[in-house]
Amino acid sequence: MLQISSLTYRIAGRLLIDNATVTLPAGAKTGLVGRNGVGKSTLFRLLTGDISAESGDVSIPRGAKIGQVAQEAPGTDDSLIAVVLAADTERTALLSEADTATDPHRIAEIHARLADIDAHSAEARAATILHGLGFDSEAQQRPCKDFSGGWRMRVALAALLFSQPDLLLLDEPTNYLDLEGTLWLEQYIARYPHQVVIISHDRDLLNKAVDSIVHLDGGKLTYYRGGYDSFDRQRRETLTLQKKAAEKQEKQRKHMMAYVDRFRYKASKAKQAQSRLKMIERMQPVMVLDESSGLPLSFPQPAVKLSPPIIKLESASVGYGDTKILSRLNLNIDQDDRIALLGANGNGKSTFAKLLAGRLPLMDGEKTVSSKLATAFFAQHQLDDLIPQANAVDHVRRLMPEAPEAKLRAAVDRFGLPTDRMQTAAQDLSGGEKARLLLGLATIAGPNLIILDEPTNHLDIDSRQALIEAINDYEGAVILIAHDRQLVEACADRLWLVRDGTVAPFEGDMEDYRRLILQGNACAKDNEGKKSGADEARKSPSQQDRRREAAEMRAKLAPLKKELARTEKEMEKLNRYIGKLDALLADPDIYVKAPDKASEHAIRRAGYVKQLAELEESWLELSSAVEEASAEA
Repeated sequence: MLQISSLTYRIAGRLLIDNATVTLPAGAKTGLVGRNGVGKSTLFRLLTGDISAESGDVSIPRGAKIGQVAQEAPGTDDSLIAVVLAADTERTALLSEADTATDPHRIAEIHARLADIDAHSAEARAATILHGLGFDSEAQQRPCKDFSGGWRMRVALAALLFSQPDLLLLDEPTNYLDLEGTLWLEQYIARYPHQVVIISHDRDLLNKAVDSIVHLDGGKLTYYRGGYDSFDRQRRETLTLQKKAAEKQEKQRKHMMAYVDRFRYKASKAKQAQSRLKMIERMQPVMVLDESSGLPLSFPQPAVKLSPPIIKLESASVGYGDTKILSRLNLNIDQDDRIALLGANGNGKSTFAKLLAGRLPLMDGEKTVSSKLATAFFAQHQLDDLIPQANAVDHVRRLMPEAPEAKLRAAVDRFGLPTDRMQTAAQDLSGGEKARLLLGLATIAGPNLIILDEPTNHLDIDSRQALIEAINDYEGAVILIAHDRQLVEACADRLWLVRDGTVAPFEGDMEDYRRLILQGNACAKDNEGKKSGADEARKSPSQQDRRREAAEMRAKLAPLKKELARTEKEMEKLNRYIGKLDALLADPDIYVKAPDKASEHAIRRAGYVKQLAELEESWLELSSAVEEASAEA
């Protein structure tokens, strides 16, 4: 169990965490959410003891091991598999001692402990984790120094997962993963045997991998059962009730104040007027949650309309030097296409994007491009191209040197940067603000084609929603590379799969692709199991067997789905009851005119809340059962 009690922390005089309290059950998988800059990463540093709180406590079971991804990825001559295996320090120490121990009793203890920690299967487990994060068997034997920083961070993540800490802290782990790695991590976290707290803005991950949400807002921590969608629903319902209560309170205050203003100087009514004035003074304002969803983002519409296709590839090939990365490219892009590129990192998605953007030439074949095509290209590595000392307005001025100041600020406003950040140097902007600035700069001229390579890194959930709306409002073509499944599903009309040295349309939706990836990971796990000494190879089921299994699975799913629907209906009913009681209890008059009624309402509400909590537990178990059964299907 993780318990945070009355925790307070300031940074540079700013109150970041304010007397925050929350308790997370043992074994819980919790998503820590909140806008960029509210203090989520700071809270992690408080949990690990890297910094000290001004007041309050963090209580973690004695002897529990806390783990988080190393700040620096390994860059040594050690192979990937060796780096991951070394993360289990107990196993490493025991194996080293076993080579030198001479005491028979100690040798027996060492081998008993190695058996307890399942040391014999360590290499297979490490290989499975590395494969899930995108490293095939050959890559696992190569030295870490051969890989770029992003890939090394995956190795650091693999090492952390392999070490299996009692409290696993993950801070935006999908920022250096592709969609395939994100899907694998989603399943891994959901099945992790110990407690997990994950900072993420990936809505799908927060719906499928966690069973609770902690919201950091206004320095306070609030616990919610269920995934992100459940949290979002509960928060919106609370906001609606609070707004209604605040409006009712304000109406009542105005009514009483009107009475006071009218009769306070009339002798026969002065006593009643004073009584109402005291009631007004005693009224505690109803606190209303911050409902703003972040600043909007917009892309300028294409300056000119083009006839389709805007790009046509025929028997095209592209690569670097004499090495072909992609070939057999026969594709058309129209003026209003929304295409998402699928495929594991390293298969050539970014290479293909650079070909479309004109940043890489053809090696052979033909590429026909509309003569007036204007292309915008966004990639995360371009954040380093921002001028550190220049502010957002300065950056725009470089592209529009003749524009008046008002026009420059209007352009920055479309990026979704707040007014008070327009004059902030780029080096002092947050990662999300830098991403917004770069997106705005790339698209400022009204392109016909926008290519977005992992645009959601560093963006919080509100900013991701703003990006979705900006893409859907844009009338030109969009090519999208993203590990955020919600972004792909909300924006893409066509899916292209980059695999086996080519790019081809994918016939299916994102759920079909998810199943394809997870089946591939399951096959890889089976293969590693064979390497570790499985007794016999698994035989592929016949088509008849598959049909029979599918029928059995449908029969298994039917009652689960029926019970899930019934539970959801009961939860909705209880939420309505609780909402009605909250509205009644928000009326200050009830405590004066009918205190017995108020007490009765409060007791009934407590009973409904308890029933709702039990139903939510059942809903989580049923949802998990349905999801697992569906995955098996």
